[in-house]
Amino acid sequence: MSSTLSEAYRDHPLHLHHIIPLDFNSLPDVPESHVWANSDDDFPADVDRSTVPVIDLSDPDATGLIGHACEAWGVFQVVNHGIPLSHLRDAESEARRLFSLPVRQKLKALRAPAGATGYGIARITPFFSKYMWHEGFTIMNSAFDHANTLWPNDHARFCDVMDNYQKKMRILAEQLTKLIFKSLDIYSEEEEEEEEEEMKWWDDDPSTALQLNSYPSCPDPSRALGLAPHTDTSIITILHQSTISTGGGLQIFKEGIGWIPVLPVSGALVVNVGDLLHILSNGRYTSVLHRVFVNQNWHRLSMAYFYSPPTDSSVKPLAKILNSGQPPRYRSVTVREFISIKAKSLDKALSIIEI
Repeated sequence: MSSTLSEAYRDHPLHLHHIIPLDFNSLPDVPESHVWANSDDDFPADVDRSTVPVIDLSDPDATGLIGHACEAWGVFQVVNHGIPLSHLRDAESEARRLFSLPVRQKLKALRAPAGATGYGIARITPFFSKYMWHEGFTIMNSAFDHANTLWPNDHARFCDVMDNYQKKMRILAEQLTKLIFKSLDIYSEEEEEEEEEEMKWWDDDPSTALQLNSYPSCPDPSRALGLAPHTDTSIITILHQSTISTGGGLQIFKEGIGWIPVLPVSGALVVNVGDLLHILSNGRYTSVLHRVFVNQNWHRLSMAYFYSPPTDSSVKPLAKILNSGQPPRYRSVTVREFISIKAKSLDKALSIIEI
């Protein structure tokens, strides 16, 4: 029987069960435990803030545009993606309802040390000396168990909205992944019946997770950080970020330039390359380093949907890429094994499996 994503993460408990998200709304200042060095010095003030590509999925050249964005940026935004704006608003509204609960209520759904779902701190926390101005809620498959704890008599809407959101995201993730593989010339609809063995995970249940993120307003954003720099483990991540006017939010790192903001575009979703796609593409599509800043006036929310092969699937540079004469840069690794490596090494995970 194949393992689940939840089981894969259960093997690597955070060992921080005594550290829980703060009651951010009660703090007049940033506590020392959450103070980061000012990062404004490496922010490129003269960079055009619209440079991260925005791609219309109805564009006849969408495949080529996506391929260029994956190679040049590791991230892009998509519009005309087929998910009604009402669904995005409903999911954001339910996420805000969750994070607006009193702290004592949210702690009823606190993630166990060896747990992968529920309320808690970011999984990357142990790799940093400071804590982040962030609280999260992780869903893998059904939201029922934790929602039932939070709202014993009023959980149906949250469950329905989140389950529907995940279904819509899975359809979009499959569509985007096929477009990405088409851009690498390793997939075509005509060849779908004769897919190579290494692509057969498409026929199985993918590993997915929905991460709800809350970044409360911060009394001194220059001393805090919403999420520290990291890459995602997934094939791709699809992110909905709430619209804020100015300040804070998602930033990606681009070689030769520095940190660049990914400003919300109305109705758009952010798509970023994860480590597993980096491996499959033999490093051609680079997993993007990203971080999150906070804001003094806005409570910012985001919802990240992670899409990966089943945890017992083997991932390695695809044969059709290597047939072009490229030597493989990475050894074969199962998704579960890579999760284990990253849980111990974070930003060194890819280098550990280099050939």
